[in-house]
Amino acid sequence: MNYFALFNLTPSFDVDKAALAATYQQLQKLTHPDRFATASERDKLIALQKNAQVNDGYQVLKTPLSRAEHMLELRGVELQHEQKTMQDGAFLMQQMEWREQLDDAQHASDPLTALESLDDEVAADIKRLLSELGGFLEQSDDAANENAANLVRKLKFLFKLRHEIEIKEDALSDF
Repeated sequence: MNYFALFNLTPSFDVDKAALAATYQQLQKLTHPDRFATASERDKLIALQKNAQVNDGYQVLKTPLSRAEHMLELRGVELQHEQKTMQDGAFLMQQMEWREQLDDAQHASDPLTALESLDDEVAADIKRLLSELGGFLEQSDDAANENAANLVRKLKFLFKLRHEIEIKEDALSDF
């Protein structure tokens, strides 16, 4: 399903978040199952399915990474996150360094500061890669799509790493 079409938006990495939210509210009102409480079972089922599509579409379009994945899927680009190996040796080395920093943080004299520093570094890389991703997605040739797919893979790793950092920070804060 093309969620951009569902929300009457031009496929773009940069979406008008206010327009997206407003359209979401309108579609919610139109498709909410409560509006079909007295309808036939078939109509109730259709309303439920449409409402689920609206919810799914909103979740996909509201975040940059899932929006990028959706754009690439619409272009026929197979992302294959787990199956496709990363060809960027420098990024692989950086991954290992970040993992090491994450493991070493718990033994630092100030573990929370070490984790916050790592989180700041990862957040800066996420911001930089999202900016690059937007540039590639504004193009539509095969090379740009492949570059965008590679950035999506990198960003998936970085978002997962940030989540792991948050978990460790929360564990330290509990003490």
